[in-house]
Amino acid sequence: MDSIRAITFDLDDTLWDNRPVLMAAEQLLYDWLVRNYPRIGERYTLEDMRSQRIELYRQDPELRHNISELRKTSLRQAAESVGYDPALAESAFAVFLEARHRVEPYDDVTPALRRLKTAGYQLGSVTNGNADVRRLGIAPLFDFYLTAESVGRAKPDPLMFEEACRRAQVGPAQLAHVGDEADTDLAGGHAAGVTVIWMNRRNQPRGAGINPHAEVRDMYELLALFGLD
Repeated sequence: MDSIRAITFDLDDTLWDNRPVLMAAEQLLYDWLVRNYPRIGERYTLEDMRSQRIELYRQDPELRHNISELRKTSLRQAAESVGYDPALAESAFAVFLEARHRVEPYDDVTPALRRLKTAGYQLGSVTNGNADVRRLGIAPLFDFYLTAESVGRAKPDPLMFEEACRRAQVGPAQLAHVGDEADTDLAGGHAAGVTVIWMNRRNQPRGAGINPHAEVRDMYELLALFGLD
């Protein structure tokens, strides 16, 4: 790891447990819709709306790197189908997005990021989702923030990592990416020629396609990997 000058992090399920956050945000949004636009609740269950969004994702490749627009489009479709103004999607999405940022980073995240920052590494976030670290308390620890929406491509497209190199002003050999997903983080990092570190918090067995340069189970193991324990 001696050549590494910058480290990027996936967000969801790497720096916090995302499933309960999304479940709670979707439930809060659905309850808001039922209160304010009851015909939506009469027509759709929460699971119906999830299924509709998944189908839309499959049908429209352009939405795969813009998760926010995917949700808005799904909301517009639901509104129109029961005779409401599709413009309600903007207010509805704002409700979701606020709840979506009620995250609690794992206990090891903030101290480890501070240690890496103090050691002189540039830190960035690279996410396919719509979490924005600028809305969180850990924002000052990051030098740059990239989303699939802002780049126009989603991991595993190497463009995400090429843009990270550009922002950090380093070559691929000087960038390490830390993430939990084999199909996006690991595959994308390998395609871009950067060092790939698998954050395996749940101690999952290695399957096909999981071939990181290094594996860690928490941020303290990451610090040890960089000789900062």
